[in-house]
Amino acid sequence: MATRTDQDRFTGFVQRAQPRLLVALTAAYGPEVGHDATAEALSYGWRHWDRVVEMENPVGFLFRVGQSRARRYFMWLNRRPCPPIEPGGGNPEPWIEPGLPQALGRLSKRQRVAVVLICGFAWTQREVADLLGVSRTTVEQHLSRGLAALRKELKVAT
Repeated sequence: MATRTDQDRFTGFVQRAQPRLLVALTAAYGPEVGHDATAEALSYGWRHWDRVVEMENPVGFLFRVGQSRARRYFMWLNRRPCPPIEPGGGNPEPWIEPGLPQALGRLSKRQRVAVVLICGFAWTQREVADLLGVSRTTVEQHLSRGLAALRKELKVAT
């Protein structure tokens, strides 16, 4: 049975980790699955709090838990993760290149996560590396290749 101290520590952890998990899982799998995967990862974190709290990188671990939940969802639906986003919906500000959502959807998951988190949300390469459980140079490669693919597809000069 969880003590009040465990509950307080977990609540503080969720306040710090949930926004980062949500952004990362949404970048990887789209908004609907990203929200569900975040909730399931945090639920797992609570059920196994005694182990998670002792981990060196608990947010990175729960990101991988969320990835597992998202993969199961797509296997169940028998469809590809992160379907292209339809332009024209939602708030028209700020303007983005109309082909960007589809181009992002064609990147590999790790390239998309690196590009969206670093370029869109101003995360550092180190923060993304910690989240993904890879080296900073690996994130740098994903970012570089992802941006090159976007430039090529969107016909943007380098």
